[in-house]
Amino acid sequence: MVSDSKPRRGSLAYYPRKRAKSIVARIRSWPSSSEVKPLAFAGYKVGMVHVVLIEDNPNSPYYGREIVKAATVIECPPLMVCGIRVYSSTPYGLRSLSEIWAKGVPKDLTRVFTLPKEGFKHEEKLKEIKAMLDRISQVRLIVCTQPRKAGISKKKPEVFEIALGGSADKALEYALSKLGKELSVKEFVNEGQYVDVISITKGKGFASVVKRFGVKILPRWHKHRKGHRRIGSVGPTKPGTMFSVPRPGQLGFQQRTEYNKRVLKVGENPDEINPAGGFKHYGVIKSQYLLVEGSVPSPPKRLVKLRRPIRPLKGAVTQSPKLVYVSTKPIGR
Repeated sequence: MVSDSKPRRGSLAYYPRKRAKSIVARIRSWPSSSEVKPLAFAGYKVGMVHVVLIEDNPNSPYYGREIVKAATVIECPPLMVCGIRVYSSTPYGLRSLSEIWAKGVPKDLTRVFTLPKEGFKHEEKLKEIKAMLDRISQVRLIVCTQPRKAGISKKKPEVFEIALGGSADKALEYALSKLGKELSVKEFVNEGQYVDVISITKGKGFASVVKRFGVKILPRWHKHRKGHRRIGSVGPTKPGTMFSVPRPGQLGFQQRTEYNKRVLKVGENPDEINPAGGFKHYGVIKSQYLLVEGSVPSPPKRLVKLRRPIRPLKGAVTQSPKLVYVSTKPIGR
């Protein structure tokens, strides 16, 4: 008798499938770059639209013709550089050496942590960092978002670090020139370039094995009186049940990274993208925005982090795409 076989249902790529520790995604690895530029940025997901552009991939059968693609709108208000933190390399990883904070930090930072009463000792920290220049291996910017400049009703900023490319001395010089100033998205990426998108997916709560792993629903006969939206068997119990057995549990609200998403447009005029009445579940864009090809994992209004590609595509087209039309009516309306 021929044995029945079928592919496994449910991916084993992400385990354990549990909730993320924070609603703000965390960048765990940084690409190497000889250019002194910020290696990441952040924005708020707005929604999705469709665009008509000229296909510029010479390997595509539609090369030189108009095609329709889905795109995600991400509002990117300027980031405020609140401080600088320097690291040294050790056998156990990076070790923080010192940090310096700007004099005029935004007052909204008090919603995140308590500011020191005696100030940040700007001059003393500046001399300390310059004296240990030979020990510095990595320079990072401590930035905070400015949600008041975005189209969302939010006051509490997010604070995180952004690594800088280039040598330590040039990166430190660039960081000191940006201390206490705003960082624009145009200093991070240009049209046609690729970015990695890191964010927390939409949470869907407790789910069964049918929705979580795509398990086949059992026939509704009298022999399946114990349920039909379940697995038939958990397998052997000795020495123990295998971790790969589909089980009910948390679905969504997990950190995910999507590599090499092309930036179709870096917009400065929000009136050219805002639909009548604003975007669904978001509102009206008030600052700079990005059009990223394809979808982005997260619901609207959630912070999305963008990173320079850590696995860049070989031979990818990086010139600015020719957009013919951008819809002002979001997908879903």
